Amino acid sequence: MACVAEAGGGARVASRRAWRRCDKTSIRTRRGDILGKIAVDLHAALARRNTLGAPGNTQMRMLAAGDGWSVMDVLCTFGPHDRPFEERHAGVCIAMVAAGVFGYRSAAGRELLTPGSLLLGNAGECFECGHRHAPGDRCIAFHYQPAYFEQLAADAGFADTDTAFRHGRMPPLRAFSGLIARACTEATHADSGAAGRTDIAWDELAVELASTTLQATRADAKRRAAVTSASAWSRVTQAARLIDETPDAPHALPRLAQMCGLSDFYFLRTFERVTGVTPHQYVLRARLRYAALRLADEETKIVDIAFDSGFNDVSNFNHAFRAEFGMSPRAWRMQRGARVNLAACRCEARRL
Repeated sequence: MACVAEAGGGARVASRRAWRRCDKTSIRTRRGDILGKIAVDLHAALARRNTLGAPGNTQMRMLAAGDGWSVMDVLCTFGPHDRPFEERHAGVCIAMVAAGVFGYRSAAGRELLTPGSLLLGNAGECFECGHRHAPGDRCIAFHYQPAYFEQLAADAGFADTDTAFRHGRMPPLRAFSGLIARACTEATHADSGAAGRTDIAWDELAVELASTTLQATRADAKRRAAVTSASAWSRVTQAARLIDETPDAPHALPRLAQMCGLSDFYFLRTFERVTGVTPHQYVLRARLRYAALRLADEETKIVDIAFDSGFNDVSNFNHAFRAEFGMSPRAWRMQRGARVNLAACRCEARRL
């Protein structure tokens, strides 16, 4: 069950150090892999919980805060055997899900949250999170004081009626990909102490996230939450976790459908109804997220990262990356890498 609540608590974020090549059955790890750095704490926490037989909990770490906003890194170890409980959003919450799959119930209905999606919460709204089908998750949760969020909305040209979220989730859309990749990169370097808090533009990210989310929710206002069964959630959870753990594997529709015990038609329809995107879109974004985080952290050749991410052609990778993030892989590396290196240098200078 996860917490995405208030005073700091809740959302989740992760991805994976462990990854599996499509022609291998054993899981292999990559040194320096950002996705691994994000997920390793979650997996270690889940392992400790299993060893100790302890109940699930949430570990929250403040990443940044300013006037009217804050950002928390939330790691959750709740699982299928933990009983969900009701919580309440103290302020407006937009939580980036970077790893793990969990259920979220609010006044707007029930939603399944997967990596790349956003959990949405209105101030004062009660909610409940649960991990009925798989344990653990990690998110980056942005919390806004209601007055500050309303001011952001007004400055961006939104009416008062547009500030309340009508749904509890936004699916993994292209509009959020760059924001999530940036947040994951910054959170990872904050983990290692490589970045000083003042060197991370969390304030800009908080404003951009609020504006982008409001635009997306206004366009999505007429959508009705899909009514799906627990069985559908279980099957989609299984498929989503496999894709996120092995983004480089050839996740063809027939293979995923067979794994879930469904026909191609019913799997496609079920997956899209539950996650908000098609399996192809989900696989593509998982691969691009994986590539973007590695580009910001490593000096590995772009062509190698493209192949490691599941792309068989560099030109296709470059085209997909530019369409998703608005710039080429090389420009992304230069922009994010330069920022991280500058932060690391300033951090080292402060130590000296």
